[in-house]
Amino acid sequence: MDADLLRALGGLGADAIEVGVPFSDPVMDGPVIQEASQRALREGATPSGVIAMVGEAGVETPVALMTYVNPVLAMGAHRFLDRARDAGVAGAIVPDLPVDEAAEWRDACSSREIASVFLAAPGSSKERLGQVAAASRGFVYCVSTYGVTGERGSLAGTAREVVEALRPFTSTPLVVGVGIGTPDAARAACEFADGVVVGSALVRLLLEGDRKGMLDLATEFRDAI
Repeated sequence: MDADLLRALGGLGADAIEVGVPFSDPVMDGPVIQEASQRALREGATPSGVIAMVGEAGVETPVALMTYVNPVLAMGAHRFLDRARDAGVAGAIVPDLPVDEAAEWRDACSSREIASVFLAAPGSSKERLGQVAAASRGFVYCVSTYGVTGERGSLAGTAREVVEALRPFTSTPLVVGVGIGTPDAARAACEFADGVVVGSALVRLLLEGDRKGMLDLATEFRDAI
């Protein structure tokens, strides 16, 4: 992704845009995002460069960085968040940071007015879901199914289960991600959730060099919901 593409996505009416920070071992991500990360790293992408790109784009749409613990620790959490704040980043998603080990991270995000977003997974206990709901700012990322990111042909039933289990714990928006591969799946998810995260379906087209197709598909997703 570059600044022009980020601006184009913002102009399509997205409520928020997730920008991935390439990492060599993206444990939550499936083949499409893994390939995108590897290509970006081969071309010299760095956390600092990604954050600077967000600042250059200057979009009004809120931007959330999606990264992993290692890149944050390599830069230093406070330095990472300082740069993110200065670039206008609105939120941060770190899927391999357990909520019960994230107190310092949450405080650091809060002091910079960056929303700390946590993930709620299928099969989690009510106690765990309550922790995730209490810790999340901006939205709760509801993982729709077991496994890694990637396009699925239909929406998993576990998506509704996670959202309905979380509702009693929070008024924070509950957004479904992982496996939202078609506009129809996005529409189905929004019957019970407050929004969807779409990644692989769009990134796949970018990997194929179809920038216009990616923006057209993003428009279809937006229209569907």
